[in-house]
Amino acid sequence: MATVPEATPQRDALLRYSNGAILLHWLTVALILLQIYLGYTFHNMERGPERGLWFDWHKTVGATILVVALIRLGWRLSHKPPPFPEELPRWERIAAVWSHRAFYFLIIALPLTGLAAISAGESGATELVGGIPLPLIPGVPEAAEDALGETHEALVKVIIALLVIHVAAALKHQFVDRSRAAGRMPPFRAPRD
Repeated sequence: MATVPEATPQRDALLRYSNGAILLHWLTVALILLQIYLGYTFHNMERGPERGLWFDWHKTVGATILVVALIRLGWRLSHKPPPFPEELPRWERIAAVWSHRAFYFLIIALPLTGLAAISAGESGATELVGGIPLPLIPGVPEAAEDALGETHEALVKVIIALLVIHVAAALKHQFVDRSRAAGRMPPFRAPRD
């Protein structure tokens, strides 16, 4: 392990994400965890009104994730992220960049593949919680419904795997490496000398 250059509060503040990025990060985490729970719960229910309500919540949270993802993408494009700590090895920097890109892809692709699967099976609009209409994607052939649903489910498995890896990396930086990389995203903290 590389030696960690001396930490100072000013230096650590430069390595930390902005408050807006932190808020969007943890909001996204909460929504994704809720969505995984909703998806697996409604998927394993018998058909009926209760399942329909859970599915409406799943669609609503999915639409919310898409909106938050687009806001996050806009924030990311307009706000430079903090630099990596000097002690972070090159391979970990590359892994971090590509895992973030994969997360952005997934938090946009998952709601869109879900909406596309619904669009293949319905016409007009689908309803979110509260009767809010959500327009469908026009022109999605009904024959594509199963393939789109399977793609959506496969992407769920990918995001779960990526979440596990991401959390493991954060815990490694905090408790094993005691790296300042952990302090980039509160509630983790950079180590103090």
